[in-house]
Amino acid sequence: MATEALEILYEDNHLVFAVKPVGVLSQSDGSGAEDMLTLLSQDIAERYGKPGKAFVGLVHRLDRNVGGTMVFARTSKGASRASEDMRTGNFYKGYLALARTPLKAPGGDGPENGKSAAEGYLRHRLLKKEKENRVFESERGKECLLYYKYICPLKGAAGETRGHVYFVIPVTGRTHQIRAQFAFSGSPLLGDLKYGTGDGGSGSRFEIGLWSFAVSVRKTVKRDERIWAVSLPESSLWRGPGGLVPEEIREFAASGDYREILEKVKERPVKAPGGEADFIGEESSDGEV
Repeated sequence: MATEALEILYEDNHLVFAVKPVGVLSQSDGSGAEDMLTLLSQDIAERYGKPGKAFVGLVHRLDRNVGGTMVFARTSKGASRASEDMRTGNFYKGYLALARTPLKAPGGDGPENGKSAAEGYLRHRLLKKEKENRVFESERGKECLLYYKYICPLKGAAGETRGHVYFVIPVTGRTHQIRAQFAFSGSPLLGDLKYGTGDGGSGSRFEIGLWSFAVSVRKTVKRDERIWAVSLPESSLWRGPGGLVPEEIREFAASGDYREILEKVKERPVKAPGGEADFIGEESSDGEV
């Protein structure tokens, strides 16, 4: 991947927001595969005429098979302040999830009778097994809380429904949380070979129905101001008739409604049924599917 192909969403002296393509690592794993830290370092060095490599710090991670919005640090101060936001719950992340079937509505109603859940929370206890790089439902697991809001169906070329798009916010930040919670709720993500069957995906092991849609942190110096960055899914997996991302997704991005939702969910997660959830740092395997 050429550095000129990188999509930069926002940049200042301390931070840079960019789009991570599906299949690219967040950071090097020693295999020689492309990674965002190296690509961004080269890109910044080229654009600003810096000799050698430019400093780029990793703030958070996305798994290899998840693309979308990421924030990186250009200075040690930017890295420190962004990490502080993550520790204190001031790091906002919202994803788009593409499920094969709609989530069931409260009370047991589901796709079989035309009723689906428009908005709510998923709550599971998930236990990670390191050797398998996979999580399972278990009473011994860590509590996971996930907010979801239904956006639209995804139609195919012939007008058939290929999947269902949700805006989701992981209140907790566990490994594979979104993928696992959708699967354990009966609605696995398209293309997910680990927690689903992979049916309906692109056929690539480096692509599933999950996209980092919106990321927000406070500015490094002016801490009372926030930076917001949004990106739309790039691949054919998310495209409907005419090869376009559904209009509902584009309208949702343009409306800015995701900002209000993120702020409410992050500030008041205790409104979810069943108890409270603590803010925690991000966990991610950043490895193979």
